[in-house]
Amino acid sequence: MSLENQTQYTEDNIKTLDWREHIRMRPGMYIGKLGDGSSQDDGIYILLKEIIDNSIDEFVMGAGKTIEVNIREQEVVVRDYGRGIPLGKMVDAVSKMNTGGKYDTMAFKKSVGLNGVGTKAVNALSSYFKVQSVRDGLTREAEFSKGEKTLEAEEKETTIRKGTKITFVPDEAIFSNFKFRKEYVEKMLRNYTYLNPSLRIIFNGEEFVSLNGLKDLLEDNIEEEITYPIIHLKADDIEIALTHSSKSYSETYYSFVNGQNTTQGGTHLSAFKEAVVKTIREFYNKNYEPSDVRKSIIGAIAVKVMEPVFESQTKTKLGSTEMGGDLPTVRTYINDFVKIHFDNFLHKNPETAELLQRKINQSERERKELSGIRKLARDRAKKANLHNKKLRDCRQHYNTSKDARNLESTLFITEGDSASGSITTSRDVETQAVFSLRGKPLNCYGLSKKIVYENEEFNLLQAALNIEESLEDLRYNNVVIATDADVDGMHIRLLIITFFLQFFPELIREGHLYILQTPLFRVRNKKETRYCYTEEERLRAIAELGKNPEITRFKGLGEISPDEFKNFIGKDMRLEPVMIGKDTTIESLLEFYMGKNTPTRQEFIIDNLVMEDDDALEVASKEQQRRARQGENVAAPEEKAESLEEVDNS
Repeated sequence: MSLENQTQYTEDNIKTLDWREHIRMRPGMYIGKLGDGSSQDDGIYILLKEIIDNSIDEFVMGAGKTIEVNIREQEVVVRDYGRGIPLGKMVDAVSKMNTGGKYDTMAFKKSVGLNGVGTKAVNALSSYFKVQSVRDGLTREAEFSKGEKTLEAEEKETTIRKGTKITFVPDEAIFSNFKFRKEYVEKMLRNYTYLNPSLRIIFNGEEFVSLNGLKDLLEDNIEEEITYPIIHLKADDIEIALTHSSKSYSETYYSFVNGQNTTQGGTHLSAFKEAVVKTIREFYNKNYEPSDVRKSIIGAIAVKVMEPVFESQTKTKLGSTEMGGDLPTVRTYINDFVKIHFDNFLHKNPETAELLQRKINQSERERKELSGIRKLARDRAKKANLHNKKLRDCRQHYNTSKDARNLESTLFITEGDSASGSITTSRDVETQAVFSLRGKPLNCYGLSKKIVYENEEFNLLQAALNIEESLEDLRYNNVVIATDADVDGMHIRLLIITFFLQFFPELIREGHLYILQTPLFRVRNKKETRYCYTEEERLRAIAELGKNPEITRFKGLGEISPDEFKNFIGKDMRLEPVMIGKDTTIESLLEFYMGKNTPTRQEFIIDNLVMEDDDALEVASKEQQRRARQGENVAAPEEKAESLEEVDNS
């Protein structure tokens, strides 16, 4: 290449960005990924968390026992009754980088929020931002747009209660098509109350409060029967709670540092797991396998650390090895606490100790019984990965030193060659992998874990995800079910979800499972093409594009060309998270949708058909005609099919 064609590097290439420009140009440095709100770690929830963290710090310091959070559409309002931001520094506190009270360790000893960054990031990434502070009978307000100040009012007298009120609207230019999901917000707020007993958080009029900390967290989140009553132990800088499920096959943990939900664990969680195994081995004087001790465990740990070091800006994994101050290392501190207090508890509660040992012995027997099958299954999985194309992996997994969940890797689960072919051709080979199913998977409701190793599809899927022992080594952050938008596709989707609910529910609880939303229609004229995901979008497109546009109904993923498919699995990919409702147990879900209560379920399906969906209308019509021919009561079917497959096939 000639010198004339090379890019020139002069003084003009050197640029200085102010704080607003830098945050808006590199938002990932401050809040992690962006997203549209479909994932619980998307940017809009980080913005909300950064504001609430400041209010939590006020509570921790003994100022303000109530926090009010209101979300209406895209506007968020957070009001606390703490000390209020000092009025003379209020504008600086929300708009000047590296400015904040968190640098004064006397004011905030074990802070949750970012040091002088969090509120500024929210300000810069919001199309509208307003701060109001009340102190000593005086109040002051200021408004911003994308970090630029648009209004700064003078101080004035007031009779309203002291505290801080923040209002913000995330910028749609940064967070396209975003939506706050109530379930994710509630989970975040409930965690705050578990970690701060007696704190009241009022969300859209509903009050959340906890009096028993992590014990309440486990009680509220455990759906199945437990082997023994929850063990709850705490001291000034540490709190733990644990029990064992009587049915679950894997480990479930909730971990926190200074009020931050460390979803990817870290040094504190590793130390907790190690300490539990060590204490149990010593108490029973038996060298149990760690996997036998931890199988079915449900545990929670919260620690307070001076100036914690996290492995990412969004604080999802603790990297600190020191507790701070005069305390020992994180590992030593947690080991000592568990050894003393957990061991004492077992000595004082022999009935619980006996139930715990029975559970561990049962896990040991099950492991030995399955050992031969598991070895064969692993060998089959290795050979299958070498000799077939069921899994088309992404390049980033060739570097095993990287944490897949930090890199936002995605695994698409598809059915059939045409669908997997379209996605494979269109995907981002760096971060997106494809796993192709062969036909409909088995309805595994009510079956034991043994079936996972004996069934080729389940065995290979488990191996691809690397979740046999625990979710810690999950190879893909997003597991996306990509099936056709017809009856068969819905059935396959349901069977896959059943597999995860039955054997790996934590994958769903931790927000890793999604449904890929692909367009149902393409509406186009000579000038423009619109992809429509709903009937309403189709009608709007027809009206806006003029008379007689060409309309295509996509019924299968294979019908969408690879060039078009790139639009649907790229940066604007629409994902619908699979979530478990708080008031619904997994057992009741599976029993209703996958059990043998066919007449009740069939009546439910007919009564809840979406009338604008052509496929649903066709199914309803055929079912009603069939019943009419046989003289059956349309509203109360009497046939007794053995599985949902027979219902669908009818």
